[in-house]
Amino acid sequence: MEKHSVILISFFCFLSLFGSAYSNERFYIEGKVYCDTCRLQFITKLSEFLEGATVRVECKEQEGGNVTFSKEAVTDSSGIYKLEVDGDHEDELCAVKLVKSPRSDCSEVDSELHLDQSARISITNNNGIVSPYRQANPLGFLKKERLPDCAKILKELGIREDGTPKND
Repeated sequence: MEKHSVILISFFCFLSLFGSAYSNERFYIEGKVYCDTCRLQFITKLSEFLEGATVRVECKEQEGGNVTFSKEAVTDSSGIYKLEVDGDHEDELCAVKLVKSPRSDCSEVDSELHLDQSARISITNNNGIVSPYRQANPLGFLKKERLPDCAKILKELGIREDGTPKND
């Protein structure tokens, strides 16, 4: 009886190892898209989450920059997008990028290099993250003109109109 138990346990251990070695790696990316109503490049209490915004997850080779993976998603009523990515992209640079805003008054993407509107994500199991779920940083489209209440927000945060800190 004990011999059969050892064999049975060994068999199940082998099956679990075999299954994990040949399993299809799948990752789940989630993030938020907002309208940056104060044009500050971060979320404030005046920011509005966007329903119907389009984002793209794109992975590129580190050398050469050829696109190896690309997939788009659209945000829900809370400004949240979710998408699945098959396969491990350990040796690639992956990021979520803004594609299209549902609002013409909030559709600008800042093009300054230091304000790159993308959220880098690691899509691999070889990074110390056990979970297949990846949370991307929020991304924001800029509103054409700041809301009037943004002056109050800037004052509360202790920053000037240009985004630099006040030294008062």
